[in-house]
Amino acid sequence: MQFSEHLKKNHQFQFVYQNGKSYADKYLVMYVKENGMNKNRIGISVSKKVGNSVVRHRVTRLIRESYRLHENIFNSGLDIVIVARACAASAGFKEIEGALLHLSKLHHLIKVYIYFD
Repeated sequence: MQFSEHLKKNHQFQFVYQNGKSYADKYLVMYVKENGMNKNRIGISVSKKVGNSVVRHRVTRLIRESYRLHENIFNSGLDIVIVARACAASAGFKEIEGALLHLSKLHHLIKVYIYFD
């Protein structure tokens, strides 16, 4: 099941950069802006400073997969842009996943579940 769409156009990225709120850590920078829709739209940006095309695509796949695995715990109605930093080139899946979840908690994007036994 797919809950999210992708940001693809430059003007969509620019709108989130200019009007959204950002937090950063060692590997990633995350910009978030409410979109007024019932689903999330995610955009991933990896510049040439990170590495060659093979490295950039690997980092993109790691970010996309870590978001996909935790997509059901994110709040809806958000435009999310994730920018990879140069340190992300040498990071593994666990580091990228941890960075994504850490930034999501800073933005208060994760739903709160209360379990009763």
